[in-house]
Amino acid sequence: MCGITGLIKLNGDLVSSDVLKKMMNAIAHRGPDGEGQWIEDYIGIGHRRLAIIDPSSAGHQPMISHDSRWILSYNGEIYNFRELRTELEAEGVIFKSKTDSEVVLYALAKWGTQALLRFNGMFALALWDRNKKTLLLARDRYGIKPLYYTQQNSFFSFGSEQKAILSIPDFKLKLNKPALLEYFTFQNIFTDQTLSCGIHLLQPGHFLKFDLSQSKTNIFKYWDYSFKDPDSVVNSEEYIEELDRLFAQAVNRQLVSDVDLGTYLSGGIDSGSITAVAAMQINNLKSFTCGFDLSSASGIELSFDERVKAEAMSALFNTEHYQMVLKAGDMERCLPQLAWHLEEPRVGQSYPNYYAAQLASKFVKVVLSGSGGDELFAGYPWRYFAAQPGQSFDQYIDKYYLYWKRLLSNSELKILLKPIWNDVNHVWTKDIFKSIFPDHDTCPSKPEEFINLSLYFEAKSFLHGLLVVEDKLSMAHSLENRVVFLDNDLVDFAMRCPIHLKLNNLKRKFRIDENVQYGKEQQYFKKTNDGKLILRQMASKYIPKNIVQSKKQGFSSPDASWFRGKSIDFVTNICKNKQSPIFEFIDFNVTQTLISEHINGKSNRRLLIWSILNFNEYLKHFH
Repeated sequence: MCGITGLIKLNGDLVSSDVLKKMMNAIAHRGPDGEGQWIEDYIGIGHRRLAIIDPSSAGHQPMISHDSRWILSYNGEIYNFRELRTELEAEGVIFKSKTDSEVVLYALAKWGTQALLRFNGMFALALWDRNKKTLLLARDRYGIKPLYYTQQNSFFSFGSEQKAILSIPDFKLKLNKPALLEYFTFQNIFTDQTLSCGIHLLQPGHFLKFDLSQSKTNIFKYWDYSFKDPDSVVNSEEYIEELDRLFAQAVNRQLVSDVDLGTYLSGGIDSGSITAVAAMQINNLKSFTCGFDLSSASGIELSFDERVKAEAMSALFNTEHYQMVLKAGDMERCLPQLAWHLEEPRVGQSYPNYYAAQLASKFVKVVLSGSGGDELFAGYPWRYFAAQPGQSFDQYIDKYYLYWKRLLSNSELKILLKPIWNDVNHVWTKDIFKSIFPDHDTCPSKPEEFINLSLYFEAKSFLHGLLVVEDKLSMAHSLENRVVFLDNDLVDFAMRCPIHLKLNNLKRKFRIDENVQYGKEQQYFKKTNDGKLILRQMASKYIPKNIVQSKKQGFSSPDASWFRGKSIDFVTNICKNKQSPIFEFIDFNVTQTLISEHINGKSNRRLLIWSILNFNEYLKHFH
């Protein structure tokens, strides 16, 4: 697990070692175990190393092929690298190290971009072909590892984080206002845009080829999700057995490491099952939980702390367990560092993830997480309310689009962004939303087809946003985060698993308004233990019945109460200060009205308040 970066001068100038070093230093937290750079005239490639497999100097990068044609800078882990190595050795490749990096290098040299489909793992990579003067950039299927790039008049550059590109003296930073509209619409960015004009995020399952001779960039999709019910009748017991086999296989694959490894243990079925299987292989496995001080919480927030469940499972699996309790002031304390590492606001209130990674990093260099289980196995039943038969595809889009406007209505958004509205009113966020879905020749007619569309959308948008956040916040602490559910074989199974094995009642779905005001929890927050049915059945082999049957619980903090109580001064000092940098882009008076609605208990604006605080801190760092 590492950080990669590079710079190509398009005007023929030489790449400065000092500039490349500055780019590498900007992402030094991603790789404290070593660094390297390769420069040849107008191109430079840099690398920061977090040594996980074969930590010897044999794994030094950038890595150069035997014939000196190929130069690789790679970030990630390929869990099936040993099988691929055996194939490559049969084709005559001689290896000098035991690293997966060297396997990636020769797999690409031998098989070209077809090798990307054979990699089972997470990666972002850059490969320079000295003969053809072409650069290949590629990102894993699911987007676990990020990769940014930009093409300016005088240079092309890339990096694991935007900070590497922003370190280039010739780069002129300017806020991307259309991307800001996208964020305040979805509390996420669905396109390849970033808040930095000209910097793009290479999309999951894509690779980019840059041809120096033409200064031309071409981007290709090599993989995509495809959720589809089987045509024939299925045997549910056989599906459960196959899921169990693939799940255990995925966990065991991701245990490969030459350094200490642990697991997150939240108290739910995903992390609990992962920990159970891992503990069978590793004695005194280390596990980590973050809980919350709920002394000032209310309503549904009182269920947010899952430490008791986590402790019970730790005792059952005999793990070496560590936990921390987050308080209202912890958000304020970490926000400057969190915003710097995130680089721009993305999905969710992510500071609990920051502290969880900080805790784990004190004891291990690798941690297994349960991300992806909900998106693959329909773990959010209330989100599929729009999946109703007898409607057109456009009607489905209309309903779902309104749901995913997580912060404000269109009318509220227009007046909030009044200072920049003339710069963004040409952007149709509904078109952005619709563009995420695959093209359809025929309109879906069954609930299963609509739900599979929803799963596709969530994997492409919501899950991708979570993965970007998890990568940034784990690497902030030089910690490798492995996503067990995003094993190729397990994902393939999940995509063809029948919907009726994931969800109970396909026709009767309700939605949750995440911003509903207090006093209506019983009406709207109908927490459910529907969803992930097949995963629950499989998990019953590993974890206690009361946890298998427990209602869905996300990793959320009681911010709605904290923003009204213990954190109110922090919120108002920023949001009532006309000098705060946010008010160059959002309207001061409208902000006061929205914040007051939350403080006075008229509505729950916790997501919006977090987004404003996060954006304000982002501006202080990057603009």
